[in-house]
Amino acid sequence: MIEKVDHIGIAVKSIDQALPLYTETFGLKLLGIEAVESQGVKVAFISANNVKLELLEALSGDSPVAKFIEKRGEGLHHIAWGVQGIEERIAEIKSFGIKMIDETARTGAHQASVAFLHPKSAAGVLYELCEPKKEEDTND
Repeated sequence: MIEKVDHIGIAVKSIDQALPLYTETFGLKLLGIEAVESQGVKVAFISANNVKLELLEALSGDSPVAKFIEKRGEGLHHIAWGVQGIEERIAEIKSFGIKMIDETARTGAHQASVAFLHPKSAAGVLYELCEPKKEEDTND
């Protein structure tokens, strides 16, 4: 069902201000920065060798990440599980009585398919299911 921890999401007020902690102080490698307009965030992925960190910066004051920071401050936002067959995983998780925020997968960073579990059904933790975008078959 779950293959690995894909990444750990960390809410920050400013990626530009937060990056030096990860890249200079901790010596980790920045993999890239992109805006995910559909989720109202700008994200920076950082390699921590065996797992990625995802810094999340709100694009507007009414985005979910902005509301999260306003309520809880900067810090741990979510843990993303790497999965294959995300729609089947959603159905499987729902069969255990877990409430989903996303009843079907939506597009996230790097064009991955993502779906979030409701933290009230998951011991207070916001979990994300994350299935990487499948590579196009170039051997026609």
